[in-house]
Amino acid sequence: MTKPTTTTGKNWTKTELLSDFVEHVDPASFDARPIIDGYRKAAFQARNTARAADLVNEMAADKDCAIILTLAGSLVSAGMKRAILTLIECNMVDAIVSSGANIVDQDFFEGLGYRHYAAPGSPDAPPVSDETLRELAIDRIYDTYIDEDQLRICDDTMAEIIGTLEARPHSSREIIDAMGAHLAEHHGDAESIVLECHRRRIPIFVPAFSDCSAGFGLVLDAAAHAEPRASVDSGKDFLELTRIKLANPQTGLLMLGGGVPKNFVQDIVVSAELLVEKGLASQYGFESDDVPMHAYAVQLTVADARDGALSGSTLREACSWGKVGTAKEQMVFGEVTSLLPLIVSDAYHRGHWKARKARKMADVLAQPVAQS
Repeated sequence: MTKPTTTTGKNWTKTELLSDFVEHVDPASFDARPIIDGYRKAAFQARNTARAADLVNEMAADKDCAIILTLAGSLVSAGMKRAILTLIECNMVDAIVSSGANIVDQDFFEGLGYRHYAAPGSPDAPPVSDETLRELAIDRIYDTYIDEDQLRICDDTMAEIIGTLEARPHSSREIIDAMGAHLAEHHGDAESIVLECHRRRIPIFVPAFSDCSAGFGLVLDAAAHAEPRASVDSGKDFLELTRIKLANPQTGLLMLGGGVPKNFVQDIVVSAELLVEKGLASQYGFESDDVPMHAYAVQLTVADARDGALSGSTLREACSWGKVGTAKEQMVFGEVTSLLPLIVSDAYHRGHWKARKARKMADVLAQPVAQS
């Protein structure tokens, strides 16, 4: 192994590189209302941020509105877990759609007792090369480090959990709930999105479930057994999330980043319409002929619309697809870790969430379905 050195000749050990924990920002520990009020009188993305905060508060005050949170990018590893947990603990989240990394490789990983680390130096002037990090079994996310040896334990734990499941197709929600049950049994005092949602019966969906440590767990479990094993049913995933729309016609979206979670959650309006058109919605208790678009939508993103990609496509564009209404939508073109703590702090201290009731949609999805 080559010596991990910088141009200054300093030798770095793995312990030294993994010594500075990422700390999660607590939006309840400060009051962002004066900042948001100031932004409201400013311009550009400051004013957009204030309007986004207003819509989040309006969603929280709307007792008929089910709020769906989407997570993309590396948010938990970047210190946003406490902000997301604040939304959950204040009943401002009724379902989550996420990338696999946030839920499995980052939140569940931390729930097992591991941490993310702030990298010394900067990405432009790193203390050691990425080749050296590879030799030391350290993975890098921009300016954050993860211990690869600990991630392998997370992979093995996922294989263990999947191995206990019934040999049938499962939605990602079902597997993530089993992950929450594992944390409740073995790491009950962990601060974890997966654990808290398991306890509060908030469903979490990961449409690209194999694209993370969960995928490695599925591979390990399948390779070790010849007989059919537990698998992921993406169609069941989509149907379960669509059932949330059918059970809660008035919906609002808070989208952090873009990607698959953004499209998946917007598409449930169209899939619900298809079920109505085919006469299949009544078995889920939906008797109307009309599926309303998402009434509220807020997105925080650094992408823009010029390349036609999904992450930056405007919410007004989504209206043309019949997914999002235009009366109460706001895009904020800014980086999530800079904006989310302000918006959550503002919502927490204004307190419109205090009258909201927990919907416990995971229990609703577990109920028997009437035959059409």
